[in-house]
Amino acid sequence: MAALAATRAVTLGGIPDITTGATAATVSGDTAPVGERLFLLAINSGASSRTITIATPGTVHGHPVADATLVVAAGKTGLIPLTAIFRGTAGRAAITYDAVTSLSVRVLELGA
Repeated sequence: MAALAATRAVTLGGIPDITTGATAATVSGDTAPVGERLFLLAINSGASSRTITIATPGTVHGHPVADATLVVAAGKTGLIPLTAIFRGTAGRAAITYDAVTSLSVRVLELGA
């Protein structure tokens, strides 16, 4: 598992550059920081869709919360917020992938 770090999107000419700095998704999964302005960016440059799962380790009023999934179609980009509900025992989100071929990820800090 790789520990992804959050980076700020740089704005070039008024357009944010969100894809530069993305790294290959790790076969064994990744971890990421969680927070109000943090998002997981997934870039699928392959010919098949990819499913990304983020573990939801906590409960709400004693009931387990289902893990979150993000399906990114072939050739598309997806974005999912990394809110505190994904915070695991190590203080980070645990992320897994159904396949990592042609899948790049980045944790973005967006906002002020």
